[in-house]
Order: sequence, then structure tokens, then C-alpha cells
Amino acid sequence: MMIGFIIMILLWLAIVAFVIISQWKIFTKAGQPGWAIFVPIYNFLIILKIVNKPWWWIFLMMIPIANIVFMIIILHRLSLSFGKGAGFTVGLLLLGIVFYGILAFDSSVYKKIEDAPAA
Repeated sequence: MMIGFIIMILLWLAIVAFVIISQWKIFTKAGQPGWAIFVPIYNFLIILKIVNKPWWWIFLMMIPIANIVFMIIILHRLSLSFGKGAGFTVGLLLLGIVFYGILAFDSSVYKKIEDAPAA
């Protein structure tokens, strides 16, 4: 019983370490400081900077249900920033641990995506 608990804790710690390393690598690939993943709120501001969205989008994440839509937009823009498509966005949504790892350790290069000019 105790051995199973220890194995579960070690597995959980390995997953947490993998997520931290993956996010750190994604931040550095985008030219941002990797240590920012440890600072709450600031790390989300960095993600908004990576996906080229304004800082005030953080307030949109406080609106129930709407925050899901905005998070999907942010994840899609993250995919596009590294040359991936909509299928990769679905992967980030459903299997985030795996797809964040792919994004961190593949050969993709960050390219800032621009918004369409206002008409």
C-alpha cells in the first residue's frame, strides 16, 4: 500500500517536472524569460505577449464560460505562433501534457503572428 503511494507521488512529480520544463522551453523559444512560468498572473501575461494579445485579456479570463472561448483562441494562436494548425490546437486542449511537450522539444520556430489590420 505504501509502495503504491510512493510510486504515485513520484509519477505525479515527474509529470509536474515535465510540464514545468516544457513550458520553460516554450517561453524561451518565444524569446521570453523561462522563469516567468513560476510567477502567477505574470506567466499568463507572458503567454498573452507570445500570442500577441493585449494585457487586458487577462480580465476576459475571469468571465465564466467566456474564458473557455478565450482560452481556445489563445491556444490556437500559440499553435499558429509555432507554425502548427487547428489540429494541434485540439491536441493542446485535449492532451495538453503531450502537446506542450511536442511544442517545447520539436524543431518548430516561434514567429510572432500579427492581427489583421482594422478596416
